[in-house]
Amino acid sequence: MSDTTPGTWLRRFHPAPDAPAELVCFPHAGGSAAYWFALSRLLTPTVEVAAVQYPGRQERHREEPLRDLHVLADRIAAALGPGGRRPRLLLGHSMGASLAYEVAVRLARTSGGAPAAVLVSGRPAPSRHRFGDDRPDDDRALLARMRALGGTGTALLDDPELLGLVLPVLRADHAALAAYRPTAAPPLDCPVVGLTGDRDSEATPDEVAAWGAHTTGPFALRTFPGGHFFLSDRFAEAAAEVSALVSGVSAARA
Repeated sequence: MSDTTPGTWLRRFHPAPDAPAELVCFPHAGGSAAYWFALSRLLTPTVEVAAVQYPGRQERHREEPLRDLHVLADRIAAALGPGGRRPRLLLGHSMGASLAYEVAVRLARTSGGAPAAVLVSGRPAPSRHRFGDDRPDDDRALLARMRALGGTGTALLDDPELLGLVLPVLRADHAALAAYRPTAAPPLDCPVVGLTGDRDSEATPDEVAAWGAHTTGPFALRTFPGGHFFLSDRFAEAAAEVSALVSGVSAARA
């Protein structure tokens, strides 16, 4: 199977090919496509969720994790291909928000491929990027940081056997984040929604609000109680935001 085959990269937990819209979801650093299962269940059958599975995790655990977000974005954009008959929205959390942006930039360069909307969660805007702030000094510091951030999957860090599978992915993702420099590109022309936790030290509401400068379309900021992984407890609200965007996009197309 090719490295840019959709089946390699996308997981559809609740297939809904007749849904009027598609939402492509990008996990956080160390995360997997499974993070988006609950959101997929909430949105089906109105929106079909396609969760991105990065190399090195779950059924792709034999593949080497990629240490370059630009290479990741290139391959994901190629796997997605040009837009189809229905609008495509992108949603990413933390590292996934940067990837959603990079993929949106790449898709916007293709005829008819630009996303209908982008939702970015828990990540500073490209103009507020914290250069080199994502790579702990060693494994001990990396694990301490992950425990401090919390979120789903933290318990895996206390299981020595599972840690052996997770640690290479965490190392690679944080190396990719430390080296990442956002693409200098014209603003997107679609609606963008920023999602943020009011106690998130990784991306403050002000840093997330700066995403508004990266689109010529409408921008909205939604602030929720919680830290970096606020979204894990707010999938219902995220589903409502997606549904509202789909309704707006559908009305505009009509």
